Amino acid sequence: MIAALIRWSLGNRFLVLIATAIATAWGVWAALHTPLDALPDLSDVQVIIRTPYPGQAPRIVEDQVTYPLTTTMMSVPGAKTVRGYSFFGDSFVYILFEDGTDPYWARSRVLEYLSQVQARLPAQAKPALGPDATGVGWIYQYALVDRSGRHDLGELRAIQDWFLKFELKSVPNVAEVATIGGMVRQYQIQLDPDRLRTYGIPHARVIAAVQAANRESGGSVVELGEAEYMVRASGYLKTLDDFRTIPLAVGAKGVPVLLQDVARLQVGPEMRRGIAELNGEGEVAGGVIVMRSGKNALETIAGVKAKLAELKKSLPPGVEIVETYDRSGLIERAVRHLGEKLLEEFLVVALVCFAFLFHLRSAFVAIVTLPIGILAAFIVMHYQGVNANIMSLGGIAIAIGAMVDAAVVMIENAHKKLERGWSTEAERLRLIAEAAVEVGPALFFSLLIITLSFVPVFALQAQEGRLFSPLAYTKT
Repeated sequence: MIAALIRWSLGNRFLVLIATAIATAWGVWAALHTPLDALPDLSDVQVIIRTPYPGQAPRIVEDQVTYPLTTTMMSVPGAKTVRGYSFFGDSFVYILFEDGTDPYWARSRVLEYLSQVQARLPAQAKPALGPDATGVGWIYQYALVDRSGRHDLGELRAIQDWFLKFELKSVPNVAEVATIGGMVRQYQIQLDPDRLRTYGIPHARVIAAVQAANRESGGSVVELGEAEYMVRASGYLKTLDDFRTIPLAVGAKGVPVLLQDVARLQVGPEMRRGIAELNGEGEVAGGVIVMRSGKNALETIAGVKAKLAELKKSLPPGVEIVETYDRSGLIERAVRHLGEKLLEEFLVVALVCFAFLFHLRSAFVAIVTLPIGILAAFIVMHYQGVNANIMSLGGIAIAIGAMVDAAVVMIENAHKKLERGWSTEAERLRLIAEAAVEVGPALFFSLLIITLSFVPVFALQAQEGRLFSPLAYTKT
């Protein structure tokens, strides 16, 4: 079959050249659209459920939230491991799925089972799924710094939460923008137990009064002069004075008891579980960009940088964005290093072919096969979903040696045939065909044996398989 294919190719050289040009153009397109990253993604397919339960001890969180969630998620189809973690005021449940599970199918199954267990959770516990990302989705990080001293940590945190976060989440392939550091500003009500006891006001009534005072409601419409006017009651609490005048009860002489009579009100920071600090210069606020699973890290980082450059113009005076982590440098260095090594291999092959065969066109034939083979590999990589990273590009670098061996052997045999001499073009083509048919099948099966030697690599599973399978695929 290989010999027949060689003879057909020599008889239809124009079609072979057209097919090669099409494959080359296709390969260039695939290479430009193949996701770039530094390392292969070793993380399992997982879905994270985070359930805030404010103010509760870890033991209560474990009994009332984590345990019901973990026992329910153990029956999710395809789930192999379920892990629950209980912290102060927070519950995290990790559902790990079998290899090859589609992550969005897994998220939909988890949501189905989450709806079943919702009724068994406390009313204050609101579970939510984590971002559709993996462990290597942390691609970029920045800090908000005010060296002028005009803005405190609360204002920096507000800029991050209410401006930068929403804008950056609009960048394609960004799954989440996590906020770290700073202070979350809140209205704080510090009740005086003695005054509450004096007026006979229970703690629950204060909570109900604050909730009732912070709402809006609609009152339908009123028709006046052939026009409709919408009626609404606006009652959102916006200032400390609004809080102070909330009525709680009526005193003995008909005087209303206000919130300011039984509590001290102030604006202060929310209790924190950690801080963000930059270069020993003090606390800052910042954000972490998390990329969606399987997307192009280099392209996403470029989009984030362009968006940040645009948003810098809208920041308050004195506030600046400091880049603290950028994976694009690692990706570019890894790809550039492998590219340099591939170029060195091309040059060495050209010199060796020219030195031993002393024929420039023959050396050119051996060199041309290498980039065409690499571009063909990129076509397969693109449709298999294999990222271009150190391991996958390393597999291509390893394969170049075997590719060059086959080309050099075929060219050398053709030279041996042509050394006997030829008189016409038809005779020259016949000699080349004989030379190619002699060694072609043997070269094909020798390369096939090299491919079979990588079967144990394909048999690896879990993290080992995810680490080495890109190399095995691209090398093959």
